[in-house]
Amino acid sequence: MEVILLEKVKNLGDLGDTVKVKPGYGRNWLLPQGKALPATEANRKLFEARKAELIRKAQDSLNAAKMRAEKLAGAVITVKALAAEEGRLYGSVGPNDIARAAEAQGFEIKKSEIDMPDGVIRQIGTYSVVARLHTEVEVALTVVVEEEKG
Repeated sequence: MEVILLEKVKNLGDLGDTVKVKPGYGRNWLLPQGKALPATEANRKLFEARKAELIRKAQDSLNAAKMRAEKLAGAVITVKALAAEEGRLYGSVGPNDIARAAEAQGFEIKKSEIDMPDGVIRQIGTYSVVARLHTEVEVALTVVVEEEKG
């Protein structure tokens, strides 16, 4: 299936690129999310007519992500969790917990933007995670997991 990308998609292409993707990926993800259009002649003309608007929208999105990255740079997010004597957590700390703790500390971040390359956190300690705010903008965050007293 060939599609015209309406925004930059990681590991696929840039705005305006015509790429060949598997039918399921195109039909079930790219088209419903508004990230692409089927590569028909009518859609090519439609894309050319909207190209300036789409480029401006992509630039605005990138600038907003860069501003958020500046605010998040060097941020230390503290997450409280129940733990056993030896520091092992009852359960784990995942992206949802980190996003909630960040929001409570005044940072604007969604759980879908948090990337945890080593998986969920299961021990008390200090960890480094990556926040992917845009396909071109990533920022490193420090997550401190502390024992919840009580």
